[in-house]
Amino acid sequence: MFEKEIKESLEKFEKLIASQLERIERMKKEDEKKAAGEAIVIGICGGDGIGPIITKATSNVLASLLASEIEQGKVVLREIEGLTIENRIEKMQAIPDDVLAELKECDTILKGPTTTPQAGDGMPNIESANVKMRKELDLYANVRPVRIPEQGIDWTFFRENTEGAYALGSEGMNITEDLAFDFTVTTTQGTDRIARAAYEFAHNNKKDRVSIITKANVVKTTDGKFLELSKQIAKEYPDIITDEWYVDILSAKLIDEKRRRDFKVLVLPNLYGDIITDEAAEFQGGVGTAGSANIGDKHSMFEAIHGSAPRMIQEGRGHYADPVSILRAAAMLLSHIGYFELSQKLDNALDECAAEKKVVVTGRDTGATCEEFIAYLETKL
Repeated sequence: MFEKEIKESLEKFEKLIASQLERIERMKKEDEKKAAGEAIVIGICGGDGIGPIITKATSNVLASLLASEIEQGKVVLREIEGLTIENRIEKMQAIPDDVLAELKECDTILKGPTTTPQAGDGMPNIESANVKMRKELDLYANVRPVRIPEQGIDWTFFRENTEGAYALGSEGMNITEDLAFDFTVTTTQGTDRIARAAYEFAHNNKKDRVSIITKANVVKTTDGKFLELSKQIAKEYPDIITDEWYVDILSAKLIDEKRRRDFKVLVLPNLYGDIITDEAAEFQGGVGTAGSANIGDKHSMFEAIHGSAPRMIQEGRGHYADPVSILRAAAMLLSHIGYFELSQKLDNALDECAAEKKVVVTGRDTGATCEEFIAYLETKL
């Protein structure tokens, strides 16, 4: 009984195991380094929905801030098209091959939000463009800061970006009409590098605590491996306090006004990191106020942490899209490529606009348009 279903499932599982073992071997190889003196290529990739609107606006801000560097040939802004949901469905690829080739030629990418098809929406089963990009460019560290000084909040989240429940998110199997399987992946190499990135950040930025977040009491094998390997890395940083939390109780403690002040740097597997960082962003005004960095050894990608808001486009409200999240991401990008003063300048201008509340984007005609907000922001730069 069910011999055919079991055989077919085992054959697919065997291929998935082989692909992950091959990935581990690639991670073991040292990546090539960029030659000194070459121009930094920033890919501008609009995505879909409101993505092209807010990305174009932010690209204009970057072009203004980096005008001297662009003129001297130190920085190149390169427009990359083709990451729309329509093109991805037409090619039946999460990222079409020609677009991926262009992305790989960039040192860093400013990316607008992209639509991911989900079960029941009538679209084909195409992998998330974000997940695909993170895997193809090996962007293993998703870094999201949340800071509200008046509430004692100064958190930096290091979310593992290429493994966990998302690594094989489109590779699950319906064994029979009654039984479905999905998979989660944890590797030694993947865990070591995200844990080390978190501890190195804590060390370099004088943060005295790193919290390891799992559900290792229930998901014993993969979460257990993540926890134990992270604790091994922690031993190399004796001056940093290490504690460990289960993800469910962490989500409660983040809203505890006394306990949340204890958290500084947090390292999490992929799925938990996605959920917790969205919760954390609510403290500073929601996902529209926070940027996100995706860091690898060779490439990096910076993006807004909200979605593509297709309803805004359908309702003709796209020009009211809020660019703050992707502008925050652009500030992180500037810092990552070495322009710290320009990064701080942009962050300070955004802080000032937020504090003044003189020009506010609401997503509707009750507030400013994206263009109007950018024009006001530029008066602060």
